[in-house]
Amino acid sequence: MKNIFVGNLSFGATEDQLRSVFEPYGAVERVSIITDRTTGQSRGFAFVEMTSSEEADRAIASLDGHELNGRMMKVNEARPRASREFAGSGSRGSRGGGQRRFNRW
Repeated sequence: MKNIFVGNLSFGATEDQLRSVFEPYGAVERVSIITDRTTGQSRGFAFVEMTSSEEADRAIASLDGHELNGRMMKVNEARPRASREFAGSGSRGSRGGGQRRFNRW
């Protein structure tokens, strides 16, 4: 299984459209257009999971720069999500669960 990042996606693109673009290259397991939590509108990128690594590599090579709904898609292998940990467990600016200090007047 290989996860593919699709960037510069038209905001009007649908998961069905993306699936139909990728299926000529092999079996598509899942298509996920990423949306804004508040508005529900597309954020302009998606992930496509293909069952075969070789088919996914072919799709990446063929579809990078492919036009969909007037925009040139950026297609490459998805990278693992970066760790969201911050350095220093109690340091200023960290989101760690350190004890909060309150000023007393």
